[in-house]
Amino acid sequence: MSVPARSAHALQRESRRLRGHAVGWWHALQLAAQILVLVLTPASYSGGRSRRIMAHLVHAVLPLLPWFLVLSVLISLVIIRIVTATAESYGLSQYALEVLVRTLVLELIPLTAALFVALRHAMPGAEQLRAQLDARQRAGGHIPGIEGLAGVLLPRAIAGVHSVVLLAALSGVVALVLTYFMVYGTSPWALGFYSHDVGGVFTPVVALIFGLKTLFFSLAVAVVPLAGAAEPDAHGRFIPRSDMTEFARLFSVLLLVEIVSLVGNYY
Repeated sequence: MSVPARSAHALQRESRRLRGHAVGWWHALQLAAQILVLVLTPASYSGGRSRRIMAHLVHAVLPLLPWFLVLSVLISLVIIRIVTATAESYGLSQYALEVLVRTLVLELIPLTAALFVALRHAMPGAEQLRAQLDARQRAGGHIPGIEGLAGVLLPRAIAGVHSVVLLAALSGVVALVLTYFMVYGTSPWALGFYSHDVGGVFTPVVALIFGLKTLFFSLAVAVVPLAGAAEPDAHGRFIPRSDMTEFARLFSVLLLVEIVSLVGNYY
């Protein structure tokens, strides 16, 4: 094969790969939008779906809660100690609390909660769903559309959103409590100053951006893996796909949300 022919073949292969990625993203966005419509539709909660939703909520939170709280405590203690010691060594102790709240509570905890729920609950659940669809397809069963999968997708999506929001809220409270004890000790007399300083960080704009970022993190974790699981390949099959591909798609969405929140907070 000549050099121009090899170049043309490589160009066609790269074009097919990029087209496949674009089609996959478009299909995932369509499925994600349809899942969100199901979440907002009251009829989706009729029948026995409410019991399934509650069961998924419990399954999504209880196994993760102890481990995530332990992880958040360890991370918080390390970061609090590093920031306070560094600020003290440079004579900037008055800025340590604001730095801790902004880096730990506003930025690290929501992202950590989203990644933890994604790796421990959302992605394994999506992989299990895709395996069930593949087994059903191999057995000759009919694969319904997104409306037919509402009873399966809706409880998983709501459980993912609830898990991320709850873990982020609880770990944020734990981090704030640990920050107080690490900075001021057990004395209750600094509580007023501490509340004033923390409230100075959480301005209305910052609080709004923090809430929206946590919400969009939870929606991404809940919807993107499920959209990928319900997406057939180019041959209409539901064979298992690479976990790294699915994680890269989810992480790119989380990174985009994080960048937008940083721009809103600091520019």
